[in-house]
Amino acid sequence: MKDNAMEIRTDHADRTREIANLFKATFTASEGAEEGELIGAFVSRIFATTDAQDLFVFSAMDANRVVASAIFTRMRYSHDERTVFILSPMAVSTTRQRRGVGQKLLTFSLTALRKNDVDVALTYGDISFYAKVGFRQIPESVASPPLALTYPEGWLGQSLTSPQLDPLQGVSNCVDALNDPALW
Repeated sequence: MKDNAMEIRTDHADRTREIANLFKATFTASEGAEEGELIGAFVSRIFATTDAQDLFVFSAMDANRVVASAIFTRMRYSHDERTVFILSPMAVSTTRQRRGVGQKLLTFSLTALRKNDVDVALTYGDISFYAKVGFRQIPESVASPPLALTYPEGWLGQSLTSPQLDPLQGVSNCVDALNDPALW
């Protein structure tokens, strides 16, 4: 997808280091060096340990440079047949924030997930930002997180196939890279 100078790409194999560096720099600028290191290492672990069928990576490119990225990994619920992916993490370069880049990237991403038969999208973060693309606060009874939440208000979800998100059934499980209490 092209939008003015921005292009959204779904291939990432040749830019994993650039994407990890974007996350590290963005989180360092907003949350401090320790958080930047944590999230940068987390993204590198996702690329190193997550099977291709359990991963979607969307990157907004400008002049062949990654300016934003959204990473979705598979979540499984032990008694539910729906296909579920969680957005974690997402970053927009500090030079491109507050310009609609993140919203455009997520709108594209959610449409692509629908086309790939994903039923539910979850995320954990800024309520006001993610609400702009359809995420709503959900209680843990609707979708149990795989680990304890430090900020339960930020647990968000949406159905990609129906008007409302019916509760996901069973115990949840996430990819290995996300199975870290420091991220929750």
